[in-house]
Amino acid sequence: MDGFEGNTGVIVVAATNRADILDSALLRPGRFDRQVSVDVPDVKGRTDILKVHSGNKKFENGVSLEVIAMRTPGFSGADLANLLNEAAILAGRRGKTAISSKEIDDSIDRIVAGMEGTVMTDGKSKSLVAYHEVGHAVCGTLTPGHDAVQKVTLIPRGQARGLTWFIPSDDPTLISKQQLFARIVGGLGGRAAEEVIFGEAEVTTGAVGDLQQITGLAKQMVTTYGMSEIGPWSLMDSSAQSDVIMRMMARNSMSEKLANDIDSAVKALSDKAYEIALGHIRNNREAMDKIVEVLLEKETMSGDEFRAILSEFSEIPPENRVASSSSSSSTSTPTPASV
Repeated sequence: MDGFEGNTGVIVVAATNRADILDSALLRPGRFDRQVSVDVPDVKGRTDILKVHSGNKKFENGVSLEVIAMRTPGFSGADLANLLNEAAILAGRRGKTAISSKEIDDSIDRIVAGMEGTVMTDGKSKSLVAYHEVGHAVCGTLTPGHDAVQKVTLIPRGQARGLTWFIPSDDPTLISKQQLFARIVGGLGGRAAEEVIFGEAEVTTGAVGDLQQITGLAKQMVTTYGMSEIGPWSLMDSSAQSDVIMRMMARNSMSEKLANDIDSAVKALSDKAYEIALGHIRNNREAMDKIVEVLLEKETMSGDEFRAILSEFSEIPPENRVASSSSSSSTSTPTPASV
């Protein structure tokens, strides 16, 4: 940096999470001309971090730090430390002398989805939530390319009254068009189930989070990934992705026709996905009734249990079939769909 002598041995270090909007003058040679990207740790890094934070904790036989590391992509070092601390607290509350896989699972749920709430009493609302969550699971499982179901639960967490957890693919950074579209279908499964089972007049506000997610995903497919009939164009400047004002300016710089074409393409993707979701629900009503019956009784159902019942009534696409042990030893942090 200007102003320092060449022999003082002073190194100036700065950090930012928005390098894309820095003034180019700041990055010229002789200034901040070395950039080091520091991402969240990979699986080996997570394993090493877990070894550090597990040194003062006892674990039951069968708890593997390597498996925990594989299940927690995207977790920072602080997240991993918090995970083990939460698990230790849960084990103590349950009168255990060592942390089991159950405490690890519950801690991951708590970190990702929030605190556990009070279970709903039996009634129409609980039944509606059950059908909503099973709708996510059925539509996801029957749509080729969708992530596998890890579990379905009616135990509230955070603002969600129920959750369906999916196991992301091994490489979440490379996602195909088929996988993205399948996620939209799965995301609309809850609303589709409400409409088919209870009638259009009885659909609820519970799908608000789902609709926000699938709309955002459909827009990304059209404007960022070039996965629509508009063509392989990137219609949104990278600097506008996380800046509201920049997004508004980018929108205003488009022609009116292009903006309308984008809206039409997003709507077409969503409409097509919703029709597929409605078809899955209508064609698998008997399976859904059986799954919901079990879910209402147990309140939490593993992915294996769910697939075992569904496969009695419908054929699961080959690419969506998983080994029976996947739900208990998943390789990724599950992603929730909630109501």
